[in-house]
Amino acid sequence: MRFAHLTALLLTAGAGFSLHAQADTDIRVTYAGSMGKVMDQSLGPAFAKQNNGTYEGQGQGAYGMARLLASKKITADVFVSITPGPMQILKDAGLIDDAIPVASTSMVVAYSPKGKYAQQFAQANGSDASWLKVLATPGIKFGRTDPINDPKGQNIIFTLLLAEKYYQQPGIADKIMGGYQNPAQTHLEGGLLTRLESGQVDAAAGYESEVISAHLPYVALPDEINLSNPAMAKQWYDTVSFSVKDSAGKDKVLHTQPLVYYAAVLKNAPHGAAAGKAFVDFMLSQPGQALFKQNGYAAPKGGSIYP
Repeated sequence: MRFAHLTALLLTAGAGFSLHAQADTDIRVTYAGSMGKVMDQSLGPAFAKQNNGTYEGQGQGAYGMARLLASKKITADVFVSITPGPMQILKDAGLIDDAIPVASTSMVVAYSPKGKYAQQFAQANGSDASWLKVLATPGIKFGRTDPINDPKGQNIIFTLLLAEKYYQQPGIADKIMGGYQNPAQTHLEGGLLTRLESGQVDAAAGYESEVISAHLPYVALPDEINLSNPAMAKQWYDTVSFSVKDSAGKDKVLHTQPLVYYAAVLKNAPHGAAAGKAFVDFMLSQPGQALFKQNGYAAPKGGSIYP
């Protein structure tokens, strides 16, 4: 789990006024692990500086973090998740009333620029099955996250299942993955791209936003399989599903959800609901959205999960 403690510098007199100039605003944000850079290096410090307070970030797989929050093993003012699924855990626990979209992204396949498959990936593109065939090369090291604890671990499976249908390549998803919960491929969310950069894996499942933030090359995929377009959910994305064993050993059927980032203020926020709302408002503000864009994120799509 990543913990970033960043204390903002006091604004000098006359340099400007924050939205909460009457009082310093401290904030603790728990987020999907793929958001580490945008949260800990952009949004968090900018908010803290504007509000004369401190920012604390904690990130890992969104489902895992949601369960920790729901069990009150950790606390936060704001939770930011990819897809609605992790938010439902907090809703069921009575910790949130609403969750609103703040950004969006799409699934991509990132690859090591120095790896032996770099040239093949560079020549591949999402318009045909060439990238799938590279991923299916015997001996290639493909990294992804655990589908039980991390939405990205689920989303790459959905992407590969959709790709089978879209490119008419039956069986290639299993050939690439070696099973949905293959331990040889699954890694913790926070370290996956680091493993790619160090050459421990040749390619990795990623969100376009985090891959752009990390300045890594990637294969962009069409909307039909990248899960970015909510308009395609019912007619296309929802045609695939799969089941995994949960932590209790029970079968759990998983279904697609478009790749939208949602934010919610928790009812047990350690710094109070006002601080949480101020951070969500900042993410949706013009400066906040500009920071998202600089880090490779697209604009929010759709509406509130619980209107």
